[in-house]
Amino acid sequence: MNLSMPDLTGLTWAGVGDWLVGTPLLVLTVLVVGLVARFVLHRLIDRVVTTATSRRAERLAAIPGAGRALQAVGVANVRHVQRTQTMGALLKSITTFIVLGITALTILSLVGIPLGPMLASASVGGVALAFGAQSLVKDFLSGVFMIVEDQYGVGDVIDTGEVVGTVENVSLRVTQLRDAGGMTWYVRNGEIIRIGNKTQGWSTAIVDIPVAYDQDVEKAISVIREVVSVMDDDDAFKDILLEEPNVVGVESIANGAITLRVIAKTIANEQFGVQREIRERVKMAFDRAGVRSPMPMMPPYGGTGAK
Repeated sequence: MNLSMPDLTGLTWAGVGDWLVGTPLLVLTVLVVGLVARFVLHRLIDRVVTTATSRRAERLAAIPGAGRALQAVGVANVRHVQRTQTMGALLKSITTFIVLGITALTILSLVGIPLGPMLASASVGGVALAFGAQSLVKDFLSGVFMIVEDQYGVGDVIDTGEVVGTVENVSLRVTQLRDAGGMTWYVRNGEIIRIGNKTQGWSTAIVDIPVAYDQDVEKAISVIREVVSVMDDDDAFKDILLEEPNVVGVESIANGAITLRVIAKTIANEQFGVQREIRERVKMAFDRAGVRSPMPMMPPYGGTGAK
């Protein structure tokens, strides 16, 4: 093996200058361009994350009475912000890997290293991986758009087409739901064709109250309006009701009954408790006002009915 020193007798400053403005300058330019591209992409990702995290707050601010609800939904909004920032960090890692990979391949090409065999091997492996992991890529991309677009979040009640349940966890590949029966479902994001979110931003409590056909409708509606007005002023519901419940009037007349409807706008996922509270308060108010239900009077528990 020849370990002798190279012949430097023909080396001149002009030759060194020509060499420096050749390949090394190109390599330095590629490095600078790669770093600039990485910086621009990261700034763009930060802008997207900022827009996504502020979208929910803007949506809540547009809700009538949202000032009373912002504090109550603060925890859910923080979870959304954390999830979106995590998505931003992941996108930054992906862009860094891609930019640095392209930069490295370009530098290898400039210094004269053949890339043909390397790229051929990588392309064959990439095709095989694409066929084997296309469903995983589909799930990943669907998860990215679901998180960035804020289609649903932890605590929302959604309808995925296959199952209706409460979202317990959202990842880039699967969404974890728990249905009304307590069963946990894991739904692949790529298999979700449509999403129905029942609790995003705010929920609607719909209460139908039947009264007997021969009762005074105006009196019954007046009693219900008084009940919902008192309920709206109750401190226990100031952070739940977004506005005073609306008694819309007669919903239907059938089978000897007149059905009156009440609609209340609540913060997300609180409509069921509001429905139960309205029914209980209206029942007690009807008893005091003498408004009868369409059903026959039932005897007390343990008592005997009319002979």
